[in-house]
Amino acid sequence: MRAFGSARDGAPSTSTLIRILLDENLDWRLGRLFDNEYEVRSVGGIGWSGMRNGELLAAAERQFDVLVTMDRSIEHQQHLPRYDLAVVLVVSVSNRLKDTAQLVPAIESVLSSRIEPGLLYRVADGATGP
Repeated sequence: MRAFGSARDGAPSTSTLIRILLDENLDWRLGRLFDNEYEVRSVGGIGWSGMRNGELLAAAERQFDVLVTMDRSIEHQQHLPRYDLAVVLVVSVSNRLKDTAQLVPAIESVLSSRIEPGLLYRVADGATGP
């Protein structure tokens, strides 16, 4: 498994930023709320809207360190250890920006800990963890 901020072949990356991909079920503006140590892009912003989860994970693992999603079925439909990508599952009342924005500090807290590609981490109001 590669360390975050390293290239796919394990070589050090020129960037130490953690590369986050926001799934299309999250408002792209959520990316603006992350600290500068994160490079955040959205599925829609890079033209990947409509991809099925397996396709999305395979494409994302080549360019990102983490997928942030609200898709609760992803852990049951996909064999996540197969992918060189961590997944953060956001559990919120809704996917509206006002509801998910308050979870950004918890997402950042999870990402600043030692998380592993291939694992799923849950972030919810008042709770975080694998």
